Amino acid sequence: MTKEDLRIIYMGTPDFAVESLRVLVENGYNVVAVVTMPDKPIGRHGSVLQPSPVKQYAVEHGLKVLQPEKLKDPSFIDELHSLKADLQIVVAFRMLPEIVWSMPPLGTFNAHASLLPKYRGAAPINWAIINGEQETGITTFFLKHEIDTGDIIQQVRIPIEDTDNVEIVHDKLMVLSGKLVTETVDNIIAGTVTSIPQDQILNVPLTPAPKIFRDTCRIDWNQPTKHLYDFIRGLSPYPAAWTTLEGKAVKIYETEKDFTMSSSAPGTLFTDGKSCLKVGTADGWINIKVLQLEGKKRMPITDLLRGFKFKENAFFL
Repeated sequence: MTKEDLRIIYMGTPDFAVESLRVLVENGYNVVAVVTMPDKPIGRHGSVLQPSPVKQYAVEHGLKVLQPEKLKDPSFIDELHSLKADLQIVVAFRMLPEIVWSMPPLGTFNAHASLLPKYRGAAPINWAIINGEQETGITTFFLKHEIDTGDIIQQVRIPIEDTDNVEIVHDKLMVLSGKLVTETVDNIIAGTVTSIPQDQILNVPLTPAPKIFRDTCRIDWNQPTKHLYDFIRGLSPYPAAWTTLEGKAVKIYETEKDFTMSSSAPGTLFTDGKSCLKVGTADGWINIKVLQLEGKKRMPITDLLRGFKFKENAFFL
């Protein structure tokens, strides 16, 4: 079987999933349909429907698009059957029921943005950075019942630099995912895949990567400087770590570590009124470089201090 003969159904929704689809399409793989989320209502009254990034790409390239509300809907299942796919590929999509992932004869594989079995879950890039990991990667694996637990096909690793935030690592992994997806497909076609059960990978802590909510992002200034630095870059630029100043939310996007021992309580602010804003931590300071006050634009601290004065003895809570 060649890549032109292999019938592929591709499933994904956000920007991260577009790159793998693009690489497949532009390299002549036979993508017979794309499955993505239904269009999302936007605007004040929800009267405008916004297609997912994957749908936008698929429509631009004349691909068949399926957008089921429910993945067990009989009409959707019938349509999948009618497409006679040999293989399904999932990148940043929903959890699939068995009736869907078990359908194609060559199986369904997922490209996940972590080095499984570490960081199973919805937010692997964020949690790897928050936890101060020095490397991450992409894993392709065959789907099974429990989420992110299937047998591993291939992995590729990249370093996480100390200055990387989520956006930087996301973009690196997005490109890496496109390369690994096509490599995995080629190996499946060639019959050279030898998958490894995740429980055979020893001495790897099963660190979870659950979905991130607003409360997850609140900063606890009682934590050590290094932890806070990683926490903030692990949520930057989205959804963004936040704290409060006089009861109003402040989002923090970029910081520097300062291990000079603070004589102030955690959360206490120090500023020279020109270019420096520091926050006390459990063992030093966090120097804030970019933030956003509630109701204001995101801006560098030097720009903020030109027009905003912090009160004496101000603190973040």
